[in-house]
Amino acid sequence: MASYYPPVGFHFAVEFVGLSDHADTRFTEVGGLAVEMGSEEVAEGGENRFVQKYPTRAKYSELVLKRGLLKGSAVWSWIRDCIVDYKIELRNVDINLLNESHQPLMTWHVIGAWPTKWAVGDLNASNNTYAVESMQLAYQYFTVDKN
Repeated sequence: MASYYPPVGFHFAVEFVGLSDHADTRFTEVGGLAVEMGSEEVAEGGENRFVQKYPTRAKYSELVLKRGLLKGSAVWSWIRDCIVDYKIELRNVDINLLNESHQPLMTWHVIGAWPTKWAVGDLNASNNTYAVESMQLAYQYFTVDKN
C-alpha cells in the first residue's frame, strides 16, 4: 500500500492574470481561501425549542497576500489605481500549490478580485527583517482545479 503525504504549504505561486511579471508572483503568505454557507434564521410560530435555519448563499473571506516590499510593481500600480484613483478594475488571481517539480498540484482561480486594503509592516530599527507589504482583496468566488 502506497503511503500518502500531504503537499507542503510553502511551495506556491500567485499570478494576477494579465497583469504580473515574474517578480510580482513572489508572495510569502496567502490567507483567506475560505468559503462558508450563509444561513438565515426563521422563528417558527408555536415552536420555542429552536429556530429554523435555512441555507442562503456562499460567503467568501477576503484574500490576504503578503510579500517583501516590491518597488515598481504592476500589482501596486493596480492597487493604487483602484484605492487612490477609484478606478476599480476587477482582476482574476490564480494561486498554484506546486509540487517538487514546480508544477501545479492544485490551482485556486479567484474570480473578480479588487483591493480593499494595502499596508506596509512596521518599520523598526531594532529588528533584522525586511519590509513586508500586505494586500487585502475582496472577490466574487473561487474555483479549484486538482491537477
